[in-house]
Amino acid sequence: MQLKQLLADDDAVSPVIGVILMVAITVILAAVIGSFVLNLGQGVQQTAPQASFEFDYNTTASTSNVTITHQSGDSITATQLDTAGATWHNESLGWNSSYTSVSAGDSLTKNASQGFSGQTIRVVWSSQNGETSATLSQSKAPGSA
Repeated sequence: MQLKQLLADDDAVSPVIGVILMVAITVILAAVIGSFVLNLGQGVQQTAPQASFEFDYNTTASTSNVTITHQSGDSITATQLDTAGATWHNESLGWNSSYTSVSAGDSLTKNASQGFSGQTIRVVWSSQNGETSATLSQSKAPGSA
């Protein structure tokens, strides 16, 4: 007799499972819409490239030059690279004056107008929209500051 009563019972767990699934779908949908509205997904695509640079200093009584060479790593759009840490003789001379894309073996020679004795010279990458930047490589110039 009890078996017939068990089969005739209409109570089940499906309403509870249905409510849980509806709440889960609502939370996931809210997270996806929120990330698009707040532009959280855009920053993921703007990670700094991985690259190694070598610095070769040539200082004489009249000139202070540094040659920066891309040794290995990712190719980088030249307009996204800059050199910082000294007052350069010709500010307009940058990676984009010689290259469209900087890859292994490419180099740039810069002349420091006031010397760079003891200064830290850096290769800086900036994202296309300018929101993020990163120092890819740095070197301390020989001499005392």
